[in-house]
Amino acid sequence: MNKNYYITTPIYYPSARPHMGHAYTSIVADFFARFKRIDGFKVHFLTGTDEHGLKIQRAAEKKKMDSLKFCDEISQTFRDLSKTLNLSNTDFIRTTEERHKKTVQHLWLELEKNDDIYLSKYSGWYSVSDEAFYNEDEIKIYDGNKIAVTSGSPVEWIEEESYFFRLSKWQDKLLEYYKKNPDFISPISRKNEVVSFVKSGLKDLSISRKAFSWGIKVPNNSDHVIYVWLDALTNYISALNYPDTNDDLFKTFWPATVHLIGKDILRFHAVYWPAFLMAAKIPLPEKIYGHGWILSGDEKMSKSKGNILDPLDIIEKYGLDPLRYYLIKEVSFGNDGNISQDRLEDCINSDLANNYGNLCQRVTAFAEKNCSSKMPIIKKLEKDDLIILNKFTENLSILREEIDKQNINFYIQFIVNALFEANKYFNDQEPWKKKDNKERLDTIVYTSLEIIRKISFMLYPIIPDSVEKALKIFNLNPKDVNFESIGTHDYLKNGSAINKIDILFKKIEKKND
Repeated sequence: MNKNYYITTPIYYPSARPHMGHAYTSIVADFFARFKRIDGFKVHFLTGTDEHGLKIQRAAEKKKMDSLKFCDEISQTFRDLSKTLNLSNTDFIRTTEERHKKTVQHLWLELEKNDDIYLSKYSGWYSVSDEAFYNEDEIKIYDGNKIAVTSGSPVEWIEEESYFFRLSKWQDKLLEYYKKNPDFISPISRKNEVVSFVKSGLKDLSISRKAFSWGIKVPNNSDHVIYVWLDALTNYISALNYPDTNDDLFKTFWPATVHLIGKDILRFHAVYWPAFLMAAKIPLPEKIYGHGWILSGDEKMSKSKGNILDPLDIIEKYGLDPLRYYLIKEVSFGNDGNISQDRLEDCINSDLANNYGNLCQRVTAFAEKNCSSKMPIIKKLEKDDLIILNKFTENLSILREEIDKQNINFYIQFIVNALFEANKYFNDQEPWKKKDNKERLDTIVYTSLEIIRKISFMLYPIIPDSVEKALKIFNLNPKDVNFESIGTHDYLKNGSAINKIDILFKKIEKKND
């Protein structure tokens, strides 16, 4: 079994400050990366910023700044956000880096060598906001302005000399690849969308611009700048030191396990990117997963609409781990989701404060008082104990399979159910009434502590800071977190010290309470 795992976020476009959509993709990617690490995988987790193109150039000009200096400042906010979100990324790439430029220009030369690039003239609709070309049937008139149907972004008519990629040449090969690799695009609704688009007919793609200068120059023709999407998509291999295919990073982690993206950039990743790779004779990534948007009301967040939710504001008010938990639990992964202060507060109070935090405190407090703050020594687990403990053992392989399908909701629902059953077990067993039966009392405490340990290990990829505090109950640290061990019931040693901990999550006083 391949125990290497390479996950990427899109590289974010730093024409404006980060918003909740950026935070969501990054947090979800971090969840997968952390889960795979605790399951024994060698993980490479990439994020970064996409810094070329007309949109960036115009944004810099508007601020009367040099384009690179503008990118330096905005890119730093995304790097800072990675730290604020407690991401465990192993690399952060910028498309203005020399390592990236070399890869992009090499890829261009490979496509040119294989006769997949030719010089002609482009005339058509272009969205600066999306950095995307649109066909006539993808344009509509709204309030007297022409906009792209899919994004709502304004488009402008462009006519100029351009290099083209022979995208049409790869139409049948792409369809054949989708058929042979049914899991290449997920979820299924996104796959159907892509297949429909490709079947409708692919036109050759303009891959250079002359109207602006902010970008990577076309090799041997500096009048042209390489199309921002050919430039940007290449980050996934430039971060692995391609074209050196003997480099350890490239050999270990390519093809990528999963490119995690928002659904609005699906076409670039599921059509253009695999076509570029096929043409350059580079293996394709294993999966493109297009998730939904984080909405503000009923609309996608965007700078132009002025409806951006700042993740930093929510973190300042509620803390990071509650935000991470809420986004992973409450958004049905793959579909659009909405941020609701009321639901966030419910999540904190019900799931985190009551079901998890309170369970940790009441069991440890009982162990301190009745078991001398030590892991009880037990003789035998009874039926009631094994029923709840064995649910973890019996579901280990299923949980792994669902994670590999990016089914986050199955994983988190398992945890929510486990917390409910753990609290019910402790209440139903009533250890406080077993003080004249020390053997049974010890077994109940042992079982409850072991369940807390298992649930904490499972929660670690979601709320790492809070779990690190909970691990102090058992004198454990993050290096001890191991997914395989949730299937065993003797991880915690008999007689080992048990510690009291502070409150993990403070309950929110709701306005209507």
